[in-house]
Amino acid sequence: MAMTSIAQNIKGESLATEKGSSLWADAYIRLKKNKLAMLGGIVVILILILCFIVAPILAASGMNANEQDLTNRFAGVGEKGVLGTDQLGRDLFMRVLEGGQISLLVAIMATCMTVTIGVIYGGIAGYVGGTLGNTMMRVVDGLLAMPFLIIVILFREIITPYIDTLAKFLIDDWGWNDNTVLRFANLIPLTIAIAGFGWLSMGRIVRSAAASLSKQEFVEAARSLGISHRRILFRHILPNMLGPVIIYATLTIPSFILYEATLSYIGLGIEPPNSSWGKLIQEGANYLETNLTVLAVPAVMFSLTLFAFNFLGDGLRDALDPKASKD
Repeated sequence: MAMTSIAQNIKGESLATEKGSSLWADAYIRLKKNKLAMLGGIVVILILILCFIVAPILAASGMNANEQDLTNRFAGVGEKGVLGTDQLGRDLFMRVLEGGQISLLVAIMATCMTVTIGVIYGGIAGYVGGTLGNTMMRVVDGLLAMPFLIIVILFREIITPYIDTLAKFLIDDWGWNDNTVLRFANLIPLTIAIAGFGWLSMGRIVRSAAASLSKQEFVEAARSLGISHRRILFRHILPNMLGPVIIYATLTIPSFILYEATLSYIGLGIEPPNSSWGKLIQEGANYLETNLTVLAVPAVMFSLTLFAFNFLGDGLRDALDPKASKD
């Protein structure tokens, strides 16, 4: 009896210690050990809360980012508002938060469009393969050979008149709120232009992964069971690429924030009444010698966001790498 009890205890302890864990649980454990990635994630969450939760609450309470007060131009920190005022007496803190809304919104929407187009296009090219798949990727290579920013600028200029016509129709014929329509109509051309050519790298990444997965045993088994190619692609192959897609999306957001800031800085991005971090930096650069705060505040927020997203993306890449050894 004693020997049986000991054997049962040993077996129970063995079963308890050999309990398995999922890929995502292992990835989270590895991510927690990366201090920079965790710090980046915390900073990203805080910035999102400030821009998309705190800013609307403050705006509803009466704080206006566009209200001018020329008697309080360049007010210092604490003299008026949290961070003072800009060259037109506008609340700098509110302008930075609402500028962050625009920059992050453009980057996030463009990234969602990029991921959707790139995953579908690259997945089809990789799964089909052959002449059709190669032809699809040659199209991608040709588009990648073009200068990205110049093509985005030209594409934006082409679609802007159509968006303006649509906005006018919504305001005049349907009676939509003109401030809301103009605010979002200003974002659409830039977002579409960035996403319209930003999906190319994602397409190449997904194509390589899909081509490799299409040769795996579980795909061959699905084919032998008579499952349709569409179901195999969208239910078996694409879900298995979720890790690389998440990593690329996280690293794409700061790139798109930078593109938006660059276009806004040279006057081809966000237009009034909207304001973005790039636009604020462009305005602050004109007063570099007289008032550094107007430039420093949006520049610091912009840089902090880029660093945070990059640290988080690098951490996710290490954590979700299927070749990483288990600790």
